[in-house]
Amino acid sequence: MNGFPWESVIAVLGLAVPVIAALWEFFLAGRKRLGYRVQMDTSARDSATSSGPEAGVLQRMQWDGAHLRDPSVALLRIENVGWTPIVEEDYVAPANDAVGIRVAFPGRRVVGMVVTECSHTVLRDFFTPGTPGLGATDGVIRLPKVKLNRRAHYKVLAVLDRLPGFTETDFPDPQVTAGIVGGVRGGTIKRTEYYPFASRPVRWLLALLVLVSVAQSVSTFARSEDAMAAPLDCAEGTLHLTGSTAFKPVLESAAEQYTKTCPGARIPLSDSQFEGSVPGLDALATAGDKAKPKGDEGLGDRLTFSDGPKSPGRTRLLPRPVALSLFTLVVNKDTGVQDLSLKQVRDLYAGRITNWEQVNGEDLPVQLVGRHPGSGTRTTLQRQVLDDRPLPAVTTSDCRGMDMSRSNRCEVNKTQTLLNTVTSTPGALGYSEVGLAEAHKDVRQVRIDGYPATLEGADQGAYPFWETEIAYTYGEPPADSIAAGFLRYLANEVGKDIIRAEGHRPCSELDKPLVCRPSGS
Repeated sequence: MNGFPWESVIAVLGLAVPVIAALWEFFLAGRKRLGYRVQMDTSARDSATSSGPEAGVLQRMQWDGAHLRDPSVALLRIENVGWTPIVEEDYVAPANDAVGIRVAFPGRRVVGMVVTECSHTVLRDFFTPGTPGLGATDGVIRLPKVKLNRRAHYKVLAVLDRLPGFTETDFPDPQVTAGIVGGVRGGTIKRTEYYPFASRPVRWLLALLVLVSVAQSVSTFARSEDAMAAPLDCAEGTLHLTGSTAFKPVLESAAEQYTKTCPGARIPLSDSQFEGSVPGLDALATAGDKAKPKGDEGLGDRLTFSDGPKSPGRTRLLPRPVALSLFTLVVNKDTGVQDLSLKQVRDLYAGRITNWEQVNGEDLPVQLVGRHPGSGTRTTLQRQVLDDRPLPAVTTSDCRGMDMSRSNRCEVNKTQTLLNTVTSTPGALGYSEVGLAEAHKDVRQVRIDGYPATLEGADQGAYPFWETEIAYTYGEPPADSIAAGFLRYLANEVGKDIIRAEGHRPCSELDKPLVCRPSGS
């Protein structure tokens, strides 16, 4: 990751947060902590207007022979919320003072009080009548210095009445005063809340831990999307691709996906880069000779794709079989032909058949539309279909200006141009990579000896018009270069899916992957 190391910061936080939470809970918050909760504090001033014979019972309560003016009831819970016991010596009070906790109710006097609940029966011994430090005086409840084990508690129920001079509608909260030696935050007793899981600070820390985990997950997910194929395939830089027009659709799709996977990669594409296999090999050799890489090091920014092997003289160009590519003969639909024998195909290209009527087609002169020298598809046709026989001479340099009253032969520079020419020329015969021919709906593919252009037919040795698509590098590219990364990408699952989608078969799926030959060859 470039820039600020956010992932390292997140990882440190991921370790620090649980450590801080543990230190807080078990060491800081785990010291002596005395707390209280006001579980109930309610007035009975509206009881006289309520229905039912029991509604005014609190109003009828008396103290010193007089009815209570505005009675209320409060229930307090005193508890040890720390992790260590509290003993008498822990209370912040003089040794001769038996009172450990004082509870005042501003605006009210204490009519009566009682300890109603103890977490353990032994605590009741601290609240027997006459116990020093227990009682209520002048509106203040006094509680003795009670020993409390961890999580121990007791409750105090108090009946209160409004003081004559207090005129506010609502009563202030009870004021609880106590202190513990060595306690948290100076040992002052604190009002607590019910924590079904953990204390509030710990919950904040745990929430932070969740956020850290989410941040790590988001970071991991983002990196996974940035490297959806395989992170080791990614490389930075600009890659220049040249060569076969037949393999161009595969390279366009693969380049688009690779640059999405690897943001640091650039693969500019244009029609001028794909003029044919031989021009692509020439461009690669020229770039290598100009760069003059040292020793055995090769170019890491250039690849050329060729329909078939290079010529023997190019010793610095190293081959890597990529895919088995299928090719097909295509005709203008007006020819009336759908199937040709291998002998008929050879006779057509030898000039012995000049009218489609000779092969049970329409009465139209045969117009041979081919590719310029250097085309890998043209070389494949000659080697695989025509048994290395030479092609007839070109009769016109302008395919659009042919004399349609007789048979002709012309050449174009690109497969797409060839398909367009076959479509617009009555009696035309040409050849193309299968994927491009299928996408061009206005031409008709021709079977050879009854076999269509399928990978199964090539694999069984029945269909002859195929070739190995080979990637060439100038020398051995560095392992971390974009050329090496792109080659690995084509060999992994994403790359193989792209190759199959364009009608080719990855070499790794064939019986002879090192030479990329089908089993029937």
